[in-house]
Amino acid sequence: MSKLGQVVESVENYNKFVLDQVKRARTDEKFGRELLGRWNDIKAKIPVTRTPTGLPLPRLALPEIDEPGEIARCLFGEGLPGEFPYLNGAYREMYLEPVREVESFEKNKAVVAGVSPARGSKERPTRPPLQEEPTRLFSGLMLAEDTNERFHYLTRHQRTHRLSTAFDGPTLYGIDSDADGVFGKIGEGGVAIDTVEDMVRLYDGFDLGSPHFSASMTISGPAPIIMAMYIEPSLRFLTDMVEFTTHEMPRWYPISISGYHIGEAGSTPVQQAAYTLSNGFAYVEMFAGRGIPVDQFGPRLSFFLDCGLDAEYIALARVSRRIWAIGMRDVFGAGSKAQLYKLHTQTSGRSLIAAEFKNNLTRTAAELVLAYMNATNSCHSNSADEPFTTPSEEWIRLAAHGQAILLEESGIFKHTMNMLSGSPGMKAVERAVEAAILDEFREIERLGGVLAAVEERYQRSQIQNAAHRYEQQIYDGTRPIIGLNRYRDGDGEIPDVKLARTPRSKQQLQVDRLSKFKKNNAEKAKRALDKLAEVVERAENCFPTLLEAAEVCSLGQITGRLQEVVGRFRPMV
Repeated sequence: MSKLGQVVESVENYNKFVLDQVKRARTDEKFGRELLGRWNDIKAKIPVTRTPTGLPLPRLALPEIDEPGEIARCLFGEGLPGEFPYLNGAYREMYLEPVREVESFEKNKAVVAGVSPARGSKERPTRPPLQEEPTRLFSGLMLAEDTNERFHYLTRHQRTHRLSTAFDGPTLYGIDSDADGVFGKIGEGGVAIDTVEDMVRLYDGFDLGSPHFSASMTISGPAPIIMAMYIEPSLRFLTDMVEFTTHEMPRWYPISISGYHIGEAGSTPVQQAAYTLSNGFAYVEMFAGRGIPVDQFGPRLSFFLDCGLDAEYIALARVSRRIWAIGMRDVFGAGSKAQLYKLHTQTSGRSLIAAEFKNNLTRTAAELVLAYMNATNSCHSNSADEPFTTPSEEWIRLAAHGQAILLEESGIFKHTMNMLSGSPGMKAVERAVEAAILDEFREIERLGGVLAAVEERYQRSQIQNAAHRYEQQIYDGTRPIIGLNRYRDGDGEIPDVKLARTPRSKQQLQVDRLSKFKKNNAEKAKRALDKLAEVVERAENCFPTLLEAAEVCSLGQITGRLQEVVGRFRPMV
């Protein structure tokens, strides 16, 4: 049985354990009293907050139960926020206003009632301390300095700067901007990054070492090279990077295990979660096989899912968090920090529709509610104009404000943890989603594991089938899309939206910069690439040498030499 098969078994065994605890709580009076006492103690220690209108609310909402069996089901089957198996959240408190602001209500209630402080009083309402915002801002357009300008625009009113970078097509494939046939793609749909000098331009003006700054790279195949450039699809090189960063950069999250691209390619929500989790467990097995302790690299793993409007998204991330925690603990022996499924969520780009595109604001708002119901650790909201173009400043600002309205202006999440969790409907979805994910695991296990399934194109074929079914449902009307196949108004003309395009002059500037960089570093680059090839051929960890090469070599030069040494991936079927 592979590790993935063991994960299935461990989840099933844990579910049996929970049922056993429920039965024990109902038949063992002493155990039942202990659980009831613990439950009452937890409830008694929950602080009380007040809304701006004065309504008292608990900082943590718990179900109103006093029967030992149901208490056992809640404590063992779900866990409180920040407690195994983390169904209700990776951390004890998320999105809440600081306690200091809560305590200030009594002090300032006279002002609320309309009575002003005494004239000359220096007393002012207390302000909450700075907290890390869950909003992550995603951008990438034209050249590095253009994206840098957009980053500074987006973070102008942010307490913390959490940036994600979108790269253009050539960069995503590890190709230089001066390669044949790519000129027109430079800076389109993302930023062009060829050299370490581009990376410097990209983050100019940001304090990369600040605790209030973090950067994320939306890239796969050339990720180790981009990562090397940042600090001045090969699994081996990825493992080298993880091994290096685990020892040398313990605060760095070396990889984000992404399901977003799976969802955008057309998968069902369950397929997205199942393939993302199974990929994650495959990485863990691979890194552990290198001899890296799971409790060293495990806490530095993160995940990335989309959030659409299907019913599964009511609980998809919650269930994924639970499965990951159980598998990491019971199969890989991970400690509590490595059990955490730390999640970034992005609203669904696939759900954005060109027809009557302003409706996309509503779609994104609904997806944001679902994402925060699932206690995502960070979130990016898409812009309404993305079906046409790279987002403009107007629409990307509205997208960011959508999160601010939800988290800061509304009281849905900032007063009480678990405000929207635990409904009968959510529980029904949780059970159905978990069962469906485990069924996907079993099929991957039958095929020989994750890598064998990839070789046979199992995941790809399943995604393609799901994508076809999705489009067919839109075409025949069984999947309503408001403004497209239902309640359509007008003749469906494309609205007049300004398109973001990279001028030829900027594309030529990128090519000229790259040519100058290569000319200035020609001799150094040759030596660095030769050294890199030698290290790879000796099967040593190549990442330290890759760091050296990134100083004097372009992205395309490095990927080209690595392909000469190890070849390129080709499916077996």
